[in-house]
Order: sequence, then structure tokens, then C-alpha cells
Amino acid sequence: MRVYKPPEMPILESNRKSIFLAGTIDMGNSENWQKEVSNFFEDEDDIDIYNPRREDWDNSWQQDFTNPQFFQQVNWELNQLDKATAIIMNFLSDSKSPITLLELGVYIHSNKLYVCCPDDFYRAGNVHILCDRFNVPCFKNIHQTCKNVHNDLYILG
Repeated sequence: MRVYKPPEMPILESNRKSIFLAGTIDMGNSENWQKEVSNFFEDEDDIDIYNPRREDWDNSWQQDFTNPQFFQQVNWELNQLDKATAIIMNFLSDSKSPITLLELGVYIHSNKLYVCCPDDFYRAGNVHILCDRFNVPCFKNIHQTCKNVHNDLYILG
């Protein structure tokens, strides 16, 4: 397994699978669920993890089109979302996750989305209905989500 974080550009190889870790980050203040997902897939030699949780994130960066660091971050994420074989989208219970909700709308038709949304997320009903309507697998915990992604990539894939 290889893990890529911004601004590092992934080495694309056709024989490798990739997973983008979309979901709650809260400017680096949320639990590091991305580490749990990486640990789940650590024994898979042919997988790349695209983790947007940037090591050198600076909360003082203005979130504006003209800010080069912010522009680079958002474009890195969008590029890897487009390239990924699968997208794990994780909503944490105690977050608002506005960007994750936006990305849900953008990638709902991608056929590569796996959503983790516990019942106590403040907009869980909306997320669950949207996933049901568009046949997107939706799970209550990240471990169950990872198991299903693994199944689809390695057993059914």
C-alpha cells in the first residue's frame, strides 16, 4: 500500500487500485479516521490511498481561489477524486462536514462511492435517502465500509 497526501502527486499505474478518503476533517481537528482506513488496507500491495489530510495544513490560509496553497489543495483533492477507483466518504457524528456534503452531490453518480454515515450525523436522513435513491452503498461505521470496499475491489472486482 502507498499513501499519498497533498501536495504529493500519485504515481499512476494501471495495475493498481486506489481509494480516496473523502469525509470529515474539520480543518484537522476531527479524529483521524483516515489512519484507521489506511491500517485496514495496509497489507494490500496493489493499492494507493489518497488522503487529503495534509500534514502541513495551516488554518491561517485564506480559503480563496487566489490563495495558491488553498487552490493547490482543492485541485489535488478534485483530481484524486476523479482518478480514484473507489471513494470512501465518511461523515463523523459530531461534524457539519459541509465540503463532504458538497462532494456527495458531485460524486453521487460516479459508481465508485461508499458512504459511512451514522444515524446521529445531523443530516443523516438526507444522506441515507440520497444514497438509497441513487443505489450508493451506505454504512453505519467505517470498519463495515472498509470491508465492503475491500470485497468489491478484491473479491468481486
